[in-house]
Formats: sequence, C-alpha cells, structure tokens
Amino acid sequence: MPGVPSIGPSAAGSRSVPRPHQRPGIETRKALCASCDIACSVVTEVQKGRVTRVRSSDNPLFKDNICIKGIVAPKNFANPDRVLYPQRRVGERGSGRWQRVSWDEAMADIGQRLKKIIAEHGPEAWAVSTSQWNTGTDHGLGRRIMNHVGSPNWISGVALCAGNTAAINRLTYGWYPWPDYDNTNLIVLFGHNPGKNSWVPIYNQIQRVKARGGTLIVLDPRKSECAEMADLWLPIKAGTDAAMAFGWLKVILDEGLYDKTFVERWTVGFEALKKRADEFPLERVAKITGCDPAMIAKAARMYATMGPSVIPWTPITDQQRNSTSAIRLQSILRAVCGYIDVPGGEALMGFHPQIVSESEIEMHHVLPESQKAKQLGSDQHPAFTYRGQAALREPCKRVWGHEYANQVTGCFMANPSAVFRAMAGEGPYPVKALFSFGNNTLMGFANMPLILKAMLNQELIVVQEHVMTPTAQLADYVLPGDSWLERPWMFDGYGWLSIYKPSQKSMEPPGECKSTFELWKLTANALGMPEVVPWKTLEDFYDYRIAKLGIGFEEFSSTYEVHADKLEFRKYEKTGFATPSGKVELHSSILEDLGFDPLPYFRDEPPVDPEFPLAMFTGVREGEYFQTGGRHIPEMRARRPEPVLFVSPGTAHRFRLVEHEWVEVETRTGKIEIMVGVRSNMPDGLVRIPHGWWKPETEQGLGKLSGALRYADAMLCPDDGDFIDREQGIPHLKGLPCRINKLFEAPR
Repeated sequence: MPGVPSIGPSAAGSRSVPRPHQRPGIETRKALCASCDIACSVVTEVQKGRVTRVRSSDNPLFKDNICIKGIVAPKNFANPDRVLYPQRRVGERGSGRWQRVSWDEAMADIGQRLKKIIAEHGPEAWAVSTSQWNTGTDHGLGRRIMNHVGSPNWISGVALCAGNTAAINRLTYGWYPWPDYDNTNLIVLFGHNPGKNSWVPIYNQIQRVKARGGTLIVLDPRKSECAEMADLWLPIKAGTDAAMAFGWLKVILDEGLYDKTFVERWTVGFEALKKRADEFPLERVAKITGCDPAMIAKAARMYATMGPSVIPWTPITDQQRNSTSAIRLQSILRAVCGYIDVPGGEALMGFHPQIVSESEIEMHHVLPESQKAKQLGSDQHPAFTYRGQAALREPCKRVWGHEYANQVTGCFMANPSAVFRAMAGEGPYPVKALFSFGNNTLMGFANMPLILKAMLNQELIVVQEHVMTPTAQLADYVLPGDSWLERPWMFDGYGWLSIYKPSQKSMEPPGECKSTFELWKLTANALGMPEVVPWKTLEDFYDYRIAKLGIGFEEFSSTYEVHADKLEFRKYEKTGFATPSGKVELHSSILEDLGFDPLPYFRDEPPVDPEFPLAMFTGVREGEYFQTGGRHIPEMRARRPEPVLFVSPGTAHRFRLVEHEWVEVETRTGKIEIMVGVRSNMPDGLVRIPHGWWKPETEQGLGKLSGALRYADAMLCPDDGDFIDREQGIPHLKGLPCRINKLFEAPR
C-alpha cells in the first residue's frame, strides 16, 4: 500500500530536493508510479515529448522504492496493442468486431442508453466496478455521480484487498491505522510477502527495521522470502489466521502481558472477550493451525513484550471465510497491547485539515437513505456496506469532523457477488448497466462463470482500458484511458493516511486517450448534470482541493514531495475513539446490532471432500504483474511466460507430477490449465495458484477471451455457502479443496 517512508514529523511538509544536473536534451519530472497501487515516488526522463526512462527518485527518502513494473512502464504504454480511440461494438456481444467512433458519438449514445435503463429499472440498475490502481485516479468522482444519480451499487477489487480491512478495523476503533515503521520494534506479517518487485516500500521498511535491530515474525504456510529473513517463522496452515490470533490473545491475557491501564480506560467488552479467548487453549490452536504450541506462545510473548509492535495490512487475511474475525482479532491485539496511536505502534491519522478529501468529494450525504437501503448484499453481508457502516457516521463526525470516511474506498461498497447475481437476473431487482474503469471485472472477483453470465445479460457495458482485456472484449464501448505518465496526480493514501503526494504530468497522452477525471466529467454531461463535476480540468480540480494551502497545484507539485499535517499521538485522550461507545469495541455494538456475533470467533473448516484431496490458495500477485495486468508486455512475459502452480516435492511425488508439465486444476466451481512447478518451500498438500492469468496474444471474443477461460484463477473460486465470510460475504481463497488432473498434451 502507500509508499510513505515515515509518519513522524519528518514526513510533514517534506519539500522537493534539488534535481541533479540534467543531461542535454533530457527533461525530468517528478512522478508517482501507478503500475501498482503503492504510488512510489520516481523520476521520469523525457526526450522530444515522450518518456524514455523511469528511474528511482532523487529524494533519498524514496530512492530505493522502484520495481520492474515501474521501470518498464514506458514500453508498457507504448505497446502497439494499446487502445487509442473509442471503440463501439458491432455484432453480438463478444463478437470481437469493433468500429472506431468519436468521443462525442460514444458519450451521447452511452448517456442516452444509461438514462433509458435508469428510467425503466431505477438508478440502482447501474453498477460501477473499479480497481485499486484506477481508484486512486478516480478522485471520488465516480461515487459523486452515482450518489447524485441514486445508485448505491459501486464495487471494487478492494472488497478483497485492503478496502474490506479498513471497513472492519473501523468497527473496532473507528479508523484504519498505519504502522509507524520508523519507530517500531517488531513487525508481524500474516502471510504477506513484500519483496523487491512487489510492495517494494514495505519491503524496504522491513529491511530498515531489521538493520537497526528490530524483530520480524512471519506466519506463512510457505517458507517465503520474508520467512527466510524472519526471526521467527510459524508455518501456519492456510486460512487459519483467526485461530492463530486467538492463540496469541489467550497467552497475552492469561499471562497479564496486556496494557491494563489502556484496557480499563479505553475498551469495552474485555471480560466477554477473555471468556471467548478461553475457548482457544494452545492445544486447540496448534491442532487447527498446524504450528507447535510452544512456538505460538513464544510469538505471542514477543509481540506483547518487545513492543511497540505493528501488524501491517495483509491481503491474506482479507480473503478468508473467517476474514472479519481475523481482521478484528488483529485490531484487538493492537489495542489490548497498547499499540494504537502511539509512537512505534499504529497511528490513527484522520483527515488532512487543509485538503479536501475524496470522501468529501464523493458526497455520500446526497444519496437518499431509501437508495442506500437498496445496496446489493447489505441485507445478508452488511459489514462494508452503507448499512454496516451507518452507526459510525455520528462518531466519525464527532472525532474526525466528517460523517463519511471512505477509507481505501472500501467502507460503503455493495457486495460484489450480490451485484453479479443481480446482473445475471438472480437478484432482488435487475442491474442492467455496468461501467468497468481500469478494472478487468470478469477476472477480478470470485466465481468467474457467474460474472460471465452476468455480463452477457447486460444492456450496456462501458469499459475504460489500455488494452483489450477479457472484460473489454465483452463491452459495448471500450474507451481509451491515459496512464500515470500522461496526467498529473495528487495521491491521498486512499483516505487511509492524511499524507498527500503530488505527481507531475510527464507527457501528453497518445491518440485520444483521456483521464478518468475527463471520462467522469463527460459522463456527468451526458446524464444532463454538468454541475456535479464543475471543474474544467483536472488541475482546476486539484486547485480546488488544496485551496486552503494558499497555493495552486502546479506550485504544490513542484514544491512538495509529501505534504502532511503534523502528526499527534494518543488523540483519543481528547476526542475518544470514533465508535458508538467512544472506546475500542472489543465487543462490537455494531456487529451485535446487525445480528452477528459481537465477538470474534472461528469457524472450523468444512468437512474434507474426498474427491478434492488438496487445498489451494490463490490471490498471489507475481512480481512482474499487478492484478490481471501486464501480460501484454514482452519484457514481462519473457520473465514469466506461463502460469505456474507450486507444489511441494512430496505432493509432486504423491500425484506423479513433473516439473514444467501441464495439468488441470479443478474445484467444484471450475477448472483451469496450468504448468507445474515443484518448490521445496511449499508444505505437502497445498497448491499455490497465481492470480490473474490470461494471454493477450491469443484469440479474442466470446468462447476464448484471450485464454481467460483456460487460465484465470477466478474460474476456480466459489462465492457462496461455506466458502464466504459471513459478515462481509467475501470469498475464501486460502485453503479451497481442489484436485490436480493429468493432461495428455500441453495446451496450444
């Protein structure tokens, strides 16, 4: 997540450093890389109006934060297959036949068709799907327009990655905290594995903590790269994070290692929590997690006594059938040990007082309560919907000054699976229009067969993209998007941090590519509501947001590397916490009022399915790619040409698997083809499946979709029954029953 080097005073108002002497004919720009969602500070080199090189930042705070995805960006965006002009489908959906049209033609037709759908079915019949990398350049305008139109059905990949974590953390203490890496003594990674080409700033922070004598604990079924450098590695069974956290909590409470003063003054529900923790003696936890009880106790003592300590965000805990309880338990461990909003612990940062946040831009207050109540999935799985977050509105205003805090854009979402079911004609009302911006929707969520059915049942699909993704191949309109090299940007840490970082525009976009800002402005105009997006340009919009600073965006971007309000700790001593009780809710009044268990719990695994004897985990982002993107870049494909599963030597022997052979992996939801990789760091019985595979060079159109139907992990993942989290309704991706079938020949 956000590549911020510090949350201490050094980060506040950090100004640009002088640029080194430039080579003749080369101009440089400060930029934020958006090849993933971390926004690393880099420098672009421009020759004759085009970016020819991306290199590390001149600022020593950021100089190590760069990876191959950023370095290869100029070639990525100069790809000959890039979409440069608006394309309208001709023929049947998925026919693969397109006609170039003008922006005016496209938007006039899109506006007319969307208005017709809204008139016939209601505004809730319009859904919008975005992703992490696009969300940061959506500026909150998508939600702003939807809220004025009256649709609550916005979804995003953040439902499976950080956005849901933010929403669940808010249930405990009203804000999602950020680790103070600069001053912490100990880092705990629940399955997360930052490296030199993925989550690079976090990897560098870990290295710095280790270099100054700090401690690293890693919980991971694999002997991952981070596990290799850990002081303590617990080879936890996939999908049992909540049980492990209960084990830690049991040790900490039994041995009196918690912060008694903080617990007494600032928490509610401690005695009830203690009784729940008593249900998890170490012997039970060891049996569930597969870890030695002595090692579990050792890790718990280290976390509680070597602090201040941090448990950074992890995508692993986001994607489990016990996700809500596991995330809540992590927040509870922080709280009972006294690590919330203290130096070296995890800071509750709030809003920047002088910059208009994207939460404010979104204008959630204009969406009528009657429309909020229609948000799909909020009846059964409300945790990150308007219904689930409603009780936090008053406390948020009391503590943070604003009623709505849409952190990581994940706090007022519809449930993705419920939206797809409504799109497929299986919901409480029809959804007939989908906008997918910078988001390969078909492959970005669980149960891809359902999503395909849903998309084929739409009256209007509009996609903004760089290349013809499988989702784009099913659209009515494909609109060309610009890249991070081709626009200015003001990064706000996804509403998680009160730290802002500017990015300068390096070059003009090619063809007729437009920014998401421009696209949303055109959409507002096409819907007959131009006043909703009144700013003429993206720069004007940024000028509006930073007006209280007394400077414009051009000066802001040339002056500052980082702009942050002065950080204060223990703010709760003045304001209380932004929860209904004003305290840390170990016993959640919100979950209780929603009809759920107010305390964390652990659901045992479903019965073993003898037909599917292996367990698989997916969601892994390979270093060369982000989400489903990057497969069209020759340099990346040369490094990682094929999808590869990982199994242990023992599993390979048991099922007679051979390195580099092609096999079929099957679950009760679907099956894919994939190459075998045998890895000694994998435990027996576990299969690692990479996320997001398709092959842009292969045949497009319905029935093929450039290999998505053959290789995408989303084909394997269910989104119902035993394999979803109850409170959020998100899928279990860590420990799904599967089997491996032999293929008689390799795929062609």
